[in-house]
Order: sequence, then C-alpha cells, then structure tokens
Amino acid sequence: MTPVLATARLTLRPRLPGDAAALFPTMADPAAMRWWSYAPVASIAELDDRFAGEAAGWRRWIVTRSGEDRAIGLVGAGEKRQGGVTEIGYLIATDAGGQGYAREAVTAVIDRLFAEGQRRVCADTDPDNVASNRLLEALGFRREGLLRGEWATHIGVRDSVIWGLLRGDWRCG
Repeated sequence: MTPVLATARLTLRPRLPGDAAALFPTMADPAAMRWWSYAPVASIAELDDRFAGEAAGWRRWIVTRSGEDRAIGLVGAGEKRQGGVTEIGYLIATDAGGQGYAREAVTAVIDRLFAEGQRRVCADTDPDNVASNRLLEALGFRREGLLRGEWATHIGVRDSVIWGLLRGDWRCG
C-alpha cells in the first residue's frame, strides 16, 4: 500500500472503493476533463475500471481534506526511466478548485520524490491548459519544450508542453 502523505490541510492516501463515486462528478464533466488524457467517463463503474486499469509503475494518491475521507482529487507519480526521473499528474475536483489544493498536494508529492532520491520531476501539459501551466511554473518547473502533435486525445491531436524540475532547483514548496 502506498504510504500516506499529509500537509496542513490535506491528506494523500491510497485509493479506496468509494473514491470513484466521489470523483465521478468531475471526471464525467467535459469541461473538467478537457485537458485530461482520456474522455469524460459515463459511469462510476467506468471510472472504477479506469482506476483498476491504470499503468503499472505509477504510484497514486487520493487527495482528501484533513480530517475528512471524501476524495477531492488525485496525484500520480510514475518513474519515466531508471536513474531518478519521475513524471507527475494531478486532478482536483471541480468543487474543490481554486483553493490551492493542487499546489499543496503536488508540493507534498514532489517533496517525497526528491527525498526518495529522484533527481528530476517532469510533467507534460496541453499548451492551452492555462491553470496547470501556471501551477507548474509557480512551483519552479521550467518549460523545456513543445512536442507538436504529441497526443491523440478525445479533443483531437494536441501539442504537449514539457516541464522539468531538478532536485537542486526545488525550493521545498
């Protein structure tokens, strides 16, 4: 089981059976899922199946408010290659957005990754995903490149912005 991470306002814990139901309203919403790698889900069962079929090699945490157990988001970290390079991804529920939860949750995961010895954390985003690009930049990530026509997604073929953060550049949140 993936260890729990905690911050002042949040707990990041392993996924539980009820988490799909809690995240379903966001993950079924076309606006909320616009920049996600797959289309909005049609049912809680479909979301459960998605969660069950996620790529091996990724660690995932469910984000909850401290003292509560209802999922308000998720953060994942997958080792890209041996040698200390890990990719991150994240999503915060629509009704929890705009409160700094994404920043706090992603910061906790980055702290953990660098403490474990990772040398680089990276992310890729759609160039038009303004909120995510702002978050990564605010956390100290550097925009390292643009891959044109990189992703075939539910909204068409999209470019991908590549972001990187080195352990020596991390200012610990």
